[in-house]
Amino acid sequence: MRAAFITMVLLPTLLLAVPDQAQQITAPVPSPDEPELSEQMIAIQLRHIKLWFSGKLGNWKLANYQLDLLARDLKSAAKVFSKGLSGENTATQIMSVRAAIDAKDLTAFRKAYSQLTNTCNACHRAAGRSFISVQVPTASPFTDEDFADEVTEGRALTDTMCGICHAVPDKPNAPLSLRFSAPSFVDLVRQPSFTESSLRQLLTSEHRRVGPDQTMPNPRLNDTQIDAIVAYFEALKLEQKKNNP
Repeated sequence: MRAAFITMVLLPTLLLAVPDQAQQITAPVPSPDEPELSEQMIAIQLRHIKLWFSGKLGNWKLANYQLDLLARDLKSAAKVFSKGLSGENTATQIMSVRAAIDAKDLTAFRKAYSQLTNTCNACHRAAGRSFISVQVPTASPFTDEDFADEVTEGRALTDTMCGICHAVPDKPNAPLSLRFSAPSFVDLVRQPSFTESSLRQLLTSEHRRVGPDQTMPNPRLNDTQIDAIVAYFEALKLEQKKNNP
């Protein structure tokens, strides 16, 4: 009993005397500004991912928008923590990415994006944060966002599938002669009865008959294709309203 008592009394003291092995491995102490910097870097990482997928899928307007946000956030981060952040190198890489976007050059975009990513990692190493390494994304975490340009895809679909009968804007070849006059896309969007819901209803049905003596082939579109075509017609409708108020 006496031995047990001594053990109970001395054990806490012995434990306090033994150094905590976990505490011996100390992480770098963050500066007062680093919590703000960490939040900014999270935002930059999200911009970095979105920039990649918008450019990869040829949505150049979205890519340019994301690049603007990324450049802004990088500039803000440099004000908070300038150590290791090379503003000159970063600005050069941003310009290279922008040039590729303006040229709509996917090959140049891939190269410039990789160089920008390497510059980010160089900054991390210079700031003593080499354990933070970013890379070209392999999958998008944004399952609620489609990075493809729906309007462009819809225009391509209508040119291919509908342009045989209908006059398509900016398409050089005229529609084939038919037993009836197929309205042009511009005429369709100008009709008061034309709405997004009416077009979607037409595309989701077999739409073989659109009038007493008028029939249309059924292109058997999937939901993604229908969304793209609707997006294109909505953009065309807005363009017509803007040009013909």
